[in-house]
Amino acid sequence: MAAQSDVVSKTFRALVESADRKFARVRDLPSYGRDQNHYFQKVFKAYLRLWKYQQENRSKLVEAGLNRWEIGEIASRIGQLYFNKYMRTSDLRFLIEAYVFYEAILHRKYFEGAKAKMSVRFRTLVDDSTSNFRETNFKEWKLVVQEIVRFLEVDTAFANTRPLRYCVLFDSRPTSHPYVARFHARKVLKFKDAVLTSYHRNEVKFAEITLDTYRMLQCLEWEPSGSFYQKHPVESVNQTRAVESYENGTITDNSGASGLIDINLAADLTDPTLPQNPRKVVLYRPYTTHFLAVIATICEELPPESIMLIYISASGKGAQSNVSQMESSGGSGKSSKNKVVSGRFSEQNSSASESHSNGKRESSDYYDNCLWLGPRGTAGSNALYPGDIIPFTRRPLFLIIDSDSSHAFKVLHGAERGEPSALLFSPLKPAFKNLAGVDATHNGSQFTFFLTAPLQAFYQMVGLSSIDTDTDVYNDAEEILSSAFSEWEVILCTSNSLDLVWAQVLSDPFLRRLIIRFIFCHSVLSCFCPQRDNEQYLPVCLPHLPSSVSPSSEVVRSAVLRLSNHLKVADYFHFDDV
Repeated sequence: MAAQSDVVSKTFRALVESADRKFARVRDLPSYGRDQNHYFQKVFKAYLRLWKYQQENRSKLVEAGLNRWEIGEIASRIGQLYFNKYMRTSDLRFLIEAYVFYEAILHRKYFEGAKAKMSVRFRTLVDDSTSNFRETNFKEWKLVVQEIVRFLEVDTAFANTRPLRYCVLFDSRPTSHPYVARFHARKVLKFKDAVLTSYHRNEVKFAEITLDTYRMLQCLEWEPSGSFYQKHPVESVNQTRAVESYENGTITDNSGASGLIDINLAADLTDPTLPQNPRKVVLYRPYTTHFLAVIATICEELPPESIMLIYISASGKGAQSNVSQMESSGGSGKSSKNKVVSGRFSEQNSSASESHSNGKRESSDYYDNCLWLGPRGTAGSNALYPGDIIPFTRRPLFLIIDSDSSHAFKVLHGAERGEPSALLFSPLKPAFKNLAGVDATHNGSQFTFFLTAPLQAFYQMVGLSSIDTDTDVYNDAEEILSSAFSEWEVILCTSNSLDLVWAQVLSDPFLRRLIIRFIFCHSVLSCFCPQRDNEQYLPVCLPHLPSSVSPSSEVVRSAVLRLSNHLKVADYFHFDDV
């Protein structure tokens, strides 16, 4: 009997080693490129064999010394695989399956000692694991706990607000829908791929996802529809079904995912009438060469009549050295009515970015200013210049730059090698009513906040919190914004002066929503900042949008006025100066 258990144990260890080797290969694959599905099929099949084997031989393995945490480790690896696949494909089904396995780990208490007290808090679980598995180094897990706590604290002022994802219930508006449905430009581009990266010193993040990239990542996905996560007690857990569901690279099991929760993936979470999420590559502190290689690969694989979005949130050249000088000077504009306080951004490069705007550009204009993509190495390793982007303008490009040097990238307009690009640039400085109430370093970039959660960004800018606001007041504010956005969508769809660059992407719900929110951001900041020095506080879009949606237009200005009056902050704005 002992000999038989020994054979079973050796077979199990061999299967674990084989699966772990395949897992390491998949984990180390580049996060971009479309031809990687066969690697995932191999590793999932390896873990399927391993999981079935431990189920069929559980008693013999326990007799041979199998620990519960070893079963949990297998479940954890499978969960990691599903999450890895989600990050590469943006397919929500993989994210759900990842959740299922981590739910199993928590429900079955795989990593909890016999005397450990059950807790749903991640911090407590790590502390319990540290005390029960003293031979294991949990230093990195403690760091993860710190990062998650810090990350969650950022959004505590905006609890119970609408999701960042595109929600059909809130973002598809009946009034403007007929106009959007009938709108058809000479050329229509499909949004297929996005590259997202962010780097600021001491920025809020967990693992390799920063707050800015998280917000943009969520903003470019569909919100699940239907009933959600109806949990019921279960007597047994069967992760095998979820592993089998990955056969041939697709999820086929839609009933009671993995036996853990009463959830139907097809009916309760996904809507077959919704298009697929655009594929997104999230890069954390990439070397410039790696960043450009990723873009080059995606451009090469981009289907015809498609457009790629590039989002970069980063400080500009020399910005870090100017922070203390900027803070000591206050970086503020004063008037008898209002005091606008700027955060961490500097005014550097504002004049340089305007040079040659009306004449022929010199080649040096493309390499005078840069963004820092990371802290490592020399300037050449981390510096991204406007000229580095030009080769990729041979394909349709939607570029968002959130930086104190963003305006330096205006030189790209007119320098494209193919079709004109859609360009959205942040202000050089953020603006807040009360800087003391906003940590400009740890709350994410203001421009990104406006693009992903416009009402929350408005609240933050004027010093309000949704927690301190009556629910009905907040919901009415959402309705004011929704009504304005619907009206602006109609204006764009019926405009005779809308540039083809914007017209060819207006049919895409994600890109249309970004454009509408840019209009809101531009109009709010135009009214909020004093006229005489507001240029550095304003975002820029190239080509320009129609004047009918400019901050000076009555329909746009009146919407900002209605919202500010509703929230009783109209005294903070300068509506007569716009």
